[in-house]
Amino acid sequence: MKLKEMPVKERPRERLFTVGKENLSDVEILSLIFRTGFKDGNAKDLAINILNEIKSIRKLATINKEALLKIKGIGGAKATSLLAAVELGKRIYAISDNDTKLKLNNSKKIYDNNKHLFIDKDQEYFYCLYLNNKKELIERKLLFMGTNNRSIVHPREIFKEAYLLSASSIVCMHNHPSGDVMPSNDDIVFTKALIDIGKLQQIPLVDHLIFGKDSYYSFFEDSDLMR
Repeated sequence: MKLKEMPVKERPRERLFTVGKENLSDVEILSLIFRTGFKDGNAKDLAINILNEIKSIRKLATINKEALLKIKGIGGAKATSLLAAVELGKRIYAISDNDTKLKLNNSKKIYDNNKHLFIDKDQEYFYCLYLNNKKELIERKLLFMGTNNRSIVHPREIFKEAYLLSASSIVCMHNHPSGDVMPSNDDIVFTKALIDIGKLQQIPLVDHLIFGKDSYYSFFEDSDLMR
């Protein structure tokens, strides 16, 4: 049965207007994104295929085109639509990279504005935030992606970008895929090196945050290294 052949009150689009978007099921939301079905079923059948395959709606946060194309009924156009919708959702809750008025002057604010970057990541990602002299964001850069238990990053790359952007200070961020936010010995040694180099270069490291599943560790808040 095509969606237009369903009783009007059961169609996802009509239900969105009558019961509200927040009351739609995952299947209905996905069917609205796809709009049309495939050879063997309608848009809701296609949505069910996807959810059966990925098991959890949260998996869409990290799914790629190749994985989508393996699902029955998904072609290039529908994969593109879904990936675009997922990315739009991420950006709504993300900071704007061009918002130079965003002041990042405390660890909690940094965490809240960047935690979306690390959702469901199974390897370490290392980012730097480059700030002006008012602690306003100039640019956020992903410098390295590592293995499932460490990232490989060199201080010269961090400070090279700082010079290119004329940054006044730096915040570093990386995640621990294990979910444990406590710094490793390597994290402590590396952060100490960045602090020392920053003092010499007069571009101080103002914080280094480690992101876990639902929490963070701030060297500025919890360590004597930065005091």
